[in-house]
Amino acid sequence: MAVEVKELLEAGVHFGHLTRKWDPNMAPYVYMERNGIHIINLYKTAAKMDEAGDALAKIAASGRKILFVATKKQAKDIVAEKAGGINMPFITERWPGGMLTNFITIRKAIKKMATIDRMKKDGTFLTLSKKERLQVDRLRAKLEKNLGSIVDMTRLPAALFVVDIKREHIAIKEAQKLNIPIFAMVDTNSDPRQVDYVIPSNDDASKSIDKILTHVTEAITGGLNARKAEKDAKAEGKTEAKVEKTEAKAEPAKTVEKAAPAKTEAKEAANEEE
Repeated sequence: MAVEVKELLEAGVHFGHLTRKWDPNMAPYVYMERNGIHIINLYKTAAKMDEAGDALAKIAASGRKILFVATKKQAKDIVAEKAGGINMPFITERWPGGMLTNFITIRKAIKKMATIDRMKKDGTFLTLSKKERLQVDRLRAKLEKNLGSIVDMTRLPAALFVVDIKREHIAIKEAQKLNIPIFAMVDTNSDPRQVDYVIPSNDDASKSIDKILTHVTEAITGGLNARKAEKDAKAEGKTEAKVEKTEAKAEPAKTVEKAAPAKTEAKEAANEEE
């Protein structure tokens, strides 16, 4: 899906940071300076959005997960809504240290949530003292807040999508260690060399974040739909193959039935000749 530069302009995607705060490595994506603020080249943004969208669609079509990371106030709700809407994991609270590099420990914490839920279902929870029940409830609420959005992520994600790489520098470092591709909205105050797929854009305004994430999630949805269509086609092909196999088995039986009367007639003719 092609991106309209006019739409990006209306969403304020072009507004960068103050010129004194810029990172020189963002120079290729800066169009001009106006009133002490760098203006991002939206034609490059549009091209990079398409490039990132195609790559994310391929990952989604392969059946792997993309982890969205955004803990800043203006991005949290947007990321939770967009990523949650396409069944992708996301982190909008504090980044848990070792989330990727120590994933086994994180999975143990998630399993603890499931254990508490089982205790509540089978009645074990009620056998605890009032103080213990309160402690368990607090632990469950804390785990839900920090890790509830990644419950379905049973293995490391195939990619990371980050809003504001300066703020999420720990997540970036962990992904780099594990060679996980990083897709990110990169503002003029950040170093784009840390990211595999750069989307030069305003990462502070909620309108800008919403516009970029809408395009990204639509691309991922396209990949998921392609995967579903492929699965359906395979299932249909298997059904057709089974039907053909059944029909092929039934055909020799019919031939035998036809051959039987012919054999009887031949015998009768021989008897008459005798």
